[in-house]
Amino acid sequence: MTRTRLVYDEDAQELISEEAGVAYPIKNGIPVMLIEEARKL
Repeated sequence: MTRTRLVYDEDAQELISEEAGVAYPIKNGIPVMLIEEARKL
């Protein structure tokens, strides 16, 4: 989407895109990089 760096949040088990304003969940150790699964920040 933005092709910028993602920040790993170990406590929340998310990859955060500050540029896009979303956090992608990590389920069973696998990042779910679908915008419909992302949480708005």
